[in-house]
Amino acid sequence: MSANSAEPADRVDVVLVKAGRTKIRYAAELLTDDGTRVAVRAAWAGEGVRDFGFVRFEPGDVFTEYYWRDRWYSVKEVRAADGTLKGWYCDITRPATRTGGELVVEDLDLDLWRSADGSDVRRLDEDEFAESGLAERDPGAARAALSALDELEGLATGEGGLESLLG
Repeated sequence: MSANSAEPADRVDVVLVKAGRTKIRYAAELLTDDGTRVAVRAAWAGEGVRDFGFVRFEPGDVFTEYYWRDRWYSVKEVRAADGTLKGWYCDITRPATRTGGELVVEDLDLDLWRSADGSDVRRLDEDEFAESGLAERDPGAARAALSALDELEGLATGEGGLESLLG
């Protein structure tokens, strides 16, 4: 194996899997990996602008993303190109796995948004979660996902906010 074939130690490919298929894959800068939590930074990996109505993700946005090997969610701090904090987008996922240069996360459809000022905290995609059939296929995972969403909502609306997870 040549020295050039290995992934650089400071890079990782984030692979988001949904319903058994890769939804998106993108390169990210590996910030830390303490064995439990992995932090990466990446530019907005979507094509063009994605306008949710309550926030717009667009080229130039920077995501600092936190993944846990022992928790059922990930938290993404979203900043505009000029550094202005937009808020936090949280995905309910199975615990992350990292093998070599890949960080793999399985999306379980539920999401949470918290605006920068904390005035807007919203649960997202509960209809998609219900339609996914996870509760029938894997009731334990469905319970863990709903519990994780409740935990994140409590953190997002409580003293210290989501930032308390990220310090």
